[in-house]
Amino acid sequence: MMIENISKYKIILASNSPRRKELLGGLGLSFEVKTMPGIDESYPETLRGEEIPKYISAKKAEAYRDVMRNDEMYITADTIVYDADEVLGKPQSREDAIRMLRQLSGHSHDVITGVSIVTKEKTVQFASTSKVFFSDLTDEEIEYYVDNYRPYDKAGAYGIQEWIGFVGVSRIEGSYFNVMGLPVQRLFTELKKF
Repeated sequence: MMIENISKYKIILASNSPRRKELLGGLGLSFEVKTMPGIDESYPETLRGEEIPKYISAKKAEAYRDVMRNDEMYITADTIVYDADEVLGKPQSREDAIRMLRQLSGHSHDVITGVSIVTKEKTVQFASTSKVFFSDLTDEEIEYYVDNYRPYDKAGAYGIQEWIGFVGVSRIEGSYFNVMGLPVQRLFTELKKF
């Protein structure tokens, strides 16, 4: 294992996201995926920016506390699209997805991922923010993307690794992988320090 200091732990990714599974796998770590249905992802309305996904990732980690064994390390994450103090979650419908993409068109927004690394003895939390710049998108482009890629499982109604990212994202400040859902470089750094 590349990171000796965590070799005593069985790593568990507590996420349904195929993108997070792929990204964590890219670090060369062996891990298993465990998920628990129905975890409450609500948060106090007073929270802003990075506080939101950190709060939700901590809440996800806490849900596993009772089943966690001494030799296990859980990694939980939550990603939000944050535009002008508004959280753009997963779209509820085609119309909602189109509305979100129209809102993001032509300017920048933040993609923030909160991550919790939790064992029985220790918890480490961090957030990573990437600024994503969208060019102006036509209604035809937005509708094509929504109808062909159905981004209903994605915050902000888009996946940067899909068609919309190829044609719509003019630049990024920060981690590309964070926009996909897991800031793997920062996670690797935190695991080395754990």
